[in-house]
Amino acid sequence: MSQAHPPSPQSLHRAVAAFPGVTVLVCGDLILDRFVNGVIERISPEAPIPVLHGRGETVALGGAGNVVANIVSLGAAAIPVSAVGEDAAGRTVARLVAELGAGGEGIVATPGRMTSSKSRFSALNQQVLRFDEEEVRALDAAERAELIGRFRTALERSDIVILSDYGKGVLLDGVAGELISICRAAGKLVLVDPKGRDYRRYKGATAVTPNRKELGEAIGRMVFTGDEVAAAARELIDACGFDFVVATRSEKGMSVVDAAQAHHIATQAREVFDVSGAGDTVIASFALALAAGAGRVDAAAIANAAAGVVVGKRGTARLTAEELTGALLRSQGASAHRDAILDRAGAERLVAGWKREGLAVGFTNGCFDILHAGHVSLLHAARAQCDRLVLGLNSDASVRRLKGPGRPVNDQHDRACVLAALASVDAVVVFEEDTPLALIEALKPDILVKGADYTIEQVVGAVEVQAYGGRVVLVDLVAGKSTTGTIGRLRAGGEGK
Repeated sequence: MSQAHPPSPQSLHRAVAAFPGVTVLVCGDLILDRFVNGVIERISPEAPIPVLHGRGETVALGGAGNVVANIVSLGAAAIPVSAVGEDAAGRTVARLVAELGAGGEGIVATPGRMTSSKSRFSALNQQVLRFDEEEVRALDAAERAELIGRFRTALERSDIVILSDYGKGVLLDGVAGELISICRAAGKLVLVDPKGRDYRRYKGATAVTPNRKELGEAIGRMVFTGDEVAAAARELIDACGFDFVVATRSEKGMSVVDAAQAHHIATQAREVFDVSGAGDTVIASFALALAAGAGRVDAAAIANAAAGVVVGKRGTARLTAEELTGALLRSQGASAHRDAILDRAGAERLVAGWKREGLAVGFTNGCFDILHAGHVSLLHAARAQCDRLVLGLNSDASVRRLKGPGRPVNDQHDRACVLAALASVDAVVVFEEDTPLALIEALKPDILVKGADYTIEQVVGAVEVQAYGGRVVLVDLVAGKSTTGTIGRLRAGGEGK
């Protein structure tokens, strides 16, 4: 049975907010990614091939290293466990891991091993050649014993495990199976980004994360539709003892399949520049969400949004929590406005993501007890001043302190839901204090908006916003419109009956 499951935006944002408390053990093939950019202006006189004039070169962690980089970028801790050579590429990999702050105590370096590297040559953002340097070789007895020992040590302080198999040798010859058994015995979830056609080597893993093509290769036939993906995944579950399968389906999104149900999550349409490393981002964000307490379907929704961001980047891309938060709101489409009710930490991440995109963020606040035309006009005018508008909403306790024991008429949940449904409001944050000063200081909006019944000197947060170069804007109000007046008229009408 296939089911659609619309995840709660609040639950997704809570999971992302919990990422900093998660530690992930990542074991697999560390690869050095090298990117050479240049221009092509002529054909070589030596052979009918273009001549690339280099204009710059960068290096990055690839393979399991890109999984580690994404985990760290998302605010969590990662412990890489792998084997590399004592060569130039291996030393560069070790340096890049150290720069991430991930620590290299889990990496075994031996003189007889060759560190895999991939060099990509591009002209005008178009890749023209990839040059791979690698030797596929299983671990020898000494390397294997050392790696497993370091894996056991790292497992003690890890919340979840990822096996990132790029087929370069680290997980060959039964190493993957042995590590899975160790994880099962320790009660740790273990997710596998698989390689090859025989998934029996991952028997007993919590889940595998193949793409649609890899899933078809694993069962010996092509799969396309959601039902075909679900049937193929269940064959693997039966044969290999997985708890579930997470299948990525390119433009079709992602499917989470277990023995009883299949959940299909639609992708978010966007321009695709480069799919390099997208699978690494998927398994990194999925694992973090699971470890942060999300259910597998919610975790897949988070991973699906994450993949939508990185395919819009060039190279072996990584993702930040701010970008992920923004992607989650975009992925919820029309419901994003209704459900964009965030806590302070979630709002901070969202605002930071908007600012990274070059968007001007505005802020206004109030009790908004009984919504009326004056409120709508104020919010419309405020939104016209910025690209994104955050509304700070007084909590019920705060309203009572400010307005008296008979207020609010509508509780904070109802008020927030109504306000978040307005097209002019991009996010709502409830605050408990009598003033929004602490929230303003946390979000640092570019523009602070209040009604023209205030002077700038009376606006809470005006001094702080102006101090870092922000603006304070006063907008005209609709005459004769107020919640207090509305309540007064209702009471007067009741008394006259």
